[in-house]
Amino acid sequence: MADGAGSHVYVGAAPWTGGEVGGLFRRKVAGGPWENVTSGVVGHVQAVTIDPVDPRTVFVGTADGPWRSRDAGDSWERLPFPERDVQIWSITVHPTRPKTIFAGASPVAVYRSDDGGDSWRRLPDPQVPERARMPFACRVMRIAVDPARPDEIYATLEVNGAIRSLDGGETWDDCSEPLVALAREPHLKSRILSDTDAEGMLDGHAVCVSGAAPGSVFLAVRMGVFRSDDQGMHWRDLEVGRFSPLTYARDIRVAPQDPKTFYACLSPAARSEDGSVYRSRDLGATWERFDRGVKAESTMMGVAPHAHDPDTVFATSRTGQVFGTTDGGRTWSESRLPDCRDVYAIAVG
Repeated sequence: MADGAGSHVYVGAAPWTGGEVGGLFRRKVAGGPWENVTSGVVGHVQAVTIDPVDPRTVFVGTADGPWRSRDAGDSWERLPFPERDVQIWSITVHPTRPKTIFAGASPVAVYRSDDGGDSWRRLPDPQVPERARMPFACRVMRIAVDPARPDEIYATLEVNGAIRSLDGGETWDDCSEPLVALAREPHLKSRILSDTDAEGMLDGHAVCVSGAAPGSVFLAVRMGVFRSDDQGMHWRDLEVGRFSPLTYARDIRVAPQDPKTFYACLSPAARSEDGSVYRSRDLGATWERFDRGVKAESTMMGVAPHAHDPDTVFATSRTGQVFGTTDGGRTWSESRLPDCRDVYAIAVG
């Protein structure tokens, strides 16, 4: 059991639509008020990652590169990034090489640090074709590393599908053509802002890899949750709609203590008045609703299982409702961030 008094919940908000408060909000897992720990420092936080070795070290992705705190958010430093004004939408610590950190950007770019964030290098351009022209620049929403194959890296793009690297990020392969092919199925077509019915299948939000299934990749997109068993070369629909009336998948995470257990955020749409957290205990084959009694008032955006306590899981909606359980999902608490309407990220540790 983790020490709830010493653990924190962090939630990142970014007011891209204007008007509301942004930044990184923090409170104790055990409860208490929310505090904006980046007030006056950074106002857009769309990614937050806790160092798995030292939970007092927290990384955030902002509208101006990555920032780091070494004291659980009390103070911050902008990391020495090669470029200024780069929007960082994802930060991932390598599961077996914790000094190696990847950052995903908008427009699409991937950066790597091999010294815990003290220096960074922009990796070679993934060079993926533009398949869905959107009114915003495509962004790297999540990066995942296969813990059993430490040079295999996967990333999902909003809105352009998925890519992979088999050599630590030095070269990249496009994994999106099979997603486009799936969009030929009538129930997987979706066009909102572009000129292609494949837009929904390319609308990538999260990707994860489990140590229980090396070589398999799990992808959360607008149209649901998908799995590849050949390193992203083919995809199949896990048909989460068999278990949930909600299928818009915003997040998917592997439980740190059990690689067969996944958590996923499901909602009706990008901006909606509903959302839920579902759990699978068999690598995504079946799902059950996990957040019993929760009533989300907007799209569920992120879920965060605690790194050391399997009973502690938190989730957040787009408008700043934060839900948490410390008893394995039997009971839930709810709190609300102040003046937030665009929440993107959550982490617990």
